[in-house]
Amino acid sequence: MSQTLEPGPAATPFAALRGQLHEAAAHFAGGTDALEEILLGMVDDVDRAAAEPLEIFPVCHHSPASALAMARRLREKQPKVVYLELCEDMAPLLTELRNCRLPVAVQAFASDIGGFPPEWAPLSVVAPVTEASAEYQAIAYALDTPGVELVAVDRSCDHVFQWQTRDEPAEVDTEGSGAKPTETDAALHGEAVGIEMGDLRPRFAELEEHLLRHGKVRHWSEWWHQYVEVPLGDSDHDSYRQVMFLIGSLFRRLAPGDADRVRVDEDRERYMWTRMREHLAATGTDPADCLYVCGAFHAASHVEEFGVHGSGGFTISPRTATTWQYGLIPSSHTAIEAQFGLASGSVSIAATHWAKNLKRTRVKPYRLEGQAGTKKARPPKSAAPTAVMPGTVPPGAGEDRLSDFLRRPPALDTLDEAELLGWSVDIVRAARRSGYLASTADAIAVFETSILLAGMRDRAKPTPYDFQDAAITCIEKDTVPGRRDVRRLVEIMMGGDRIGQVGYDALPPLARDVHDRLAPLALNLQQRGVRRALLDMASHPELRACSDVLWMLRRLMPAGAARPIMGERRLGERSIQESWDLSLGTHQRALIELGYEGVSLEQVLEQRLRRVAYGPQATTAEVLAAVEDATLYLGSRRLAEELGSRALEVLAAERTVDGAPEVLRRVRGLLAYYRTNEAVQPAWIESFVKTGYAHYCTLLPTAFTDDDATVRHVAAMLGFLFSMESLALSLGCDRNQLELAVAQAHPQDQAKTALLWAAQVQLGALSREQLRTRCDELLANPLVVPSYPRYLSGFVHALEPVPGLADVVVEAVSNAFGRLPDPVLLPWLPSLITTLRSNAAELAPLLIREAGRIFPARLAALDAWVPPWRQQPAAAPTASARGGVALLPTHPAACDAVAELLGCTDGWAPAAGPPSGTTGAALLPAHPAACDAVADLLGCDAPWAPSGSALGPAPLTTRHPTTAQAVTALLTGT
Repeated sequence: MSQTLEPGPAATPFAALRGQLHEAAAHFAGGTDALEEILLGMVDDVDRAAAEPLEIFPVCHHSPASALAMARRLREKQPKVVYLELCEDMAPLLTELRNCRLPVAVQAFASDIGGFPPEWAPLSVVAPVTEASAEYQAIAYALDTPGVELVAVDRSCDHVFQWQTRDEPAEVDTEGSGAKPTETDAALHGEAVGIEMGDLRPRFAELEEHLLRHGKVRHWSEWWHQYVEVPLGDSDHDSYRQVMFLIGSLFRRLAPGDADRVRVDEDRERYMWTRMREHLAATGTDPADCLYVCGAFHAASHVEEFGVHGSGGFTISPRTATTWQYGLIPSSHTAIEAQFGLASGSVSIAATHWAKNLKRTRVKPYRLEGQAGTKKARPPKSAAPTAVMPGTVPPGAGEDRLSDFLRRPPALDTLDEAELLGWSVDIVRAARRSGYLASTADAIAVFETSILLAGMRDRAKPTPYDFQDAAITCIEKDTVPGRRDVRRLVEIMMGGDRIGQVGYDALPPLARDVHDRLAPLALNLQQRGVRRALLDMASHPELRACSDVLWMLRRLMPAGAARPIMGERRLGERSIQESWDLSLGTHQRALIELGYEGVSLEQVLEQRLRRVAYGPQATTAEVLAAVEDATLYLGSRRLAEELGSRALEVLAAERTVDGAPEVLRRVRGLLAYYRTNEAVQPAWIESFVKTGYAHYCTLLPTAFTDDDATVRHVAAMLGFLFSMESLALSLGCDRNQLELAVAQAHPQDQAKTALLWAAQVQLGALSREQLRTRCDELLANPLVVPSYPRYLSGFVHALEPVPGLADVVVEAVSNAFGRLPDPVLLPWLPSLITTLRSNAAELAPLLIREAGRIFPARLAALDAWVPPWRQQPAAAPTASARGGVALLPTHPAACDAVAELLGCTDGWAPAAGPPSGTTGAALLPAHPAACDAVADLLGCDAPWAPSGSALGPAPLTTRHPTTAQAVTALLTGT
């Protein structure tokens, strides 16, 4: 699989270096062994890469030295074709970088995946770009120079996931990491897989530990800055290339034997060289007019396909059916550091170092014309490549610059006291603004400590990392008084966390549509931070469209992107005034990713609702929530009916009652909305109520005995059955089914038993007095008292289906407090409070209102207050001597007033009353015509009894038995 060229010592310019390394290996290792093989192999790798006709430019990601060397080389060579180590399907998006403020990240996103496990979705790949990077210099040169072609040659984003092991998708190796940063700015990339050009870090843990220990640094970024960035900053092009080739070869040869990672690296190199040879063959371009920009690790490749004359027939596999969307998202220095495991503040320090190098060397960098935050550049000149004859040796291949670089002692950079003093004063000023009690003495201490630390670490000049350590040592206290500690203050002072922004023209159509529709708000929503929007729809009706957009954004985007301060939107309710806190600029990445799903917010929301409703794990509650959202945000009756029919299908297929509380809440809200806003209820909701009534009646007996079904679930089922009963019966349901379901329930749990009693009261199978008697029996039984809170929990949950039992529940709780002794009551109170708080938080307000109605409102009245359930019932009214009640004779004034109003002058009957033996009233004998008419209507022939008979004038049923039977049948229905 690997091939290493072994040219003779006299045939290459590195013969002298090879001889020196051979002697060193023999001296330190005592003979030829693995050390000599590694040292000589590194020289061979450098020789091979430097001699390649297609010039290879090795880089390190986000390296100011690489960016500076790239700018120099591009202006010197002016290549016609630039091959870039970047996913080939991301190349068309690079032209949009001119519409952005760096740093930004090129993103590939896929939610509709095909050929990958479903649990991997969504797939996301990002490639961050900063100004202080070699890849940006190459991109800016190629895009703004006429006649120059930029070709991305790395594997596609689809192959990024194709080539990974299927068992650990989160550990996808793409020269980065899938870390999940927690801070807001560090999470700009989300959970995307990071692609970076030129990952150059030891993969041999012992080697990295050795370099850090002997370099007296804490992090790899600090070691690279001190021992690579600074020495290479002033080196010539040939020295830079050979040193980077050597470092890449060293890290490659000392990499541990991770077979999967080595396979992916070699496949990437085969892929890139295959693409370059295909492009050269198709265009006929001279390799001498090309420049290949790749990571130093891949520059020292050993694969057969290496070089324009490489052998091997690597076959590129086709892409899967995954649909990829591409765009630009904002990035930041913190996000890049968190994504790729760099030291905190290292990217900001690199940006500062880049600016200093440009000022010191007077090198003119390449910047895209029209780039935000840059000056307007002059029109670029046409490409004028240097005359390089075919077959000539590329620069750097004809002489050994590596030996001189390795033998040359490090240049002592003299101490810049003015710069260090300025840093010390600035950090003290920033610390005082953040609440630290810093003074001039602290500035002096930071200055002296920085020099001391640099001397201890064998440095002639303090680095930003030395200064940071000195500031923390001298200023940091036990506690941080403000929002930022000293470490963060130093990072901000050294350049801060620069956050990029994607311009309007580079946004996807959906994001541009959102900004256009919110334009009436007259706010700069592309800027980071919170913007307050005030909407008065009463005086400005045109703002209702903005309100609709904001509510959809709140539904689709993360919390905080659009947060309502005043106003709400519920079924059947619209606010006339609203206030919003908007931070679309801060959440620009989420808005851009919405654009990958559709061209409008309405389309994306409809797709998401359908995806939820028709998902394999969809529940009835989720589908009903989708119906509610379709009505609330889209106002689509068609979509609501479609999703409602889907909810009916899901309900019929469910065999559990886990979603019963949410189903009850959603159905009640939808029914109330349709009853008040629609002339006729939709057919789907009537079918849903009818099916749900039969469905829950079937599951009710099992739910009472199932341990997985909690009392809250059973209460919700009963709430559905009782509250929807009138509608269900009108649609043809049978109430006997509910009565049989309740009769078949035999719960063992105390809470469900109380719930069953409440259901029996609602159905009439148990009277309220019988329920009170059972509660009293529970309190009187010492064995049941410890579990009495469970019964109370059931009674409280019973308020959902039977809210009329609130007074009985208050009575049960009051009796417990009044009748239980303190030794029993006090240990029971925590259990009672816990039960009520955890199980019935939404029903407790109903219980409290009922208690407020029953109990006295003032404390003074409490002592004399008697509970209603302890009051003696009023005596039943007694009959008078003539069979009537005593109320009218006792209060004759009211009866006299009514008689006077009706014009009756007969007066009161004698107190002696009718003759003895008379039990009926005298109304019918006094007016016999009415009774005769009813008898004729019913076909009764029996005459009136004699007035002097023993029966008297009252017993109508005896004289007209047929009439009495007919009337009785009419009234009773039998």
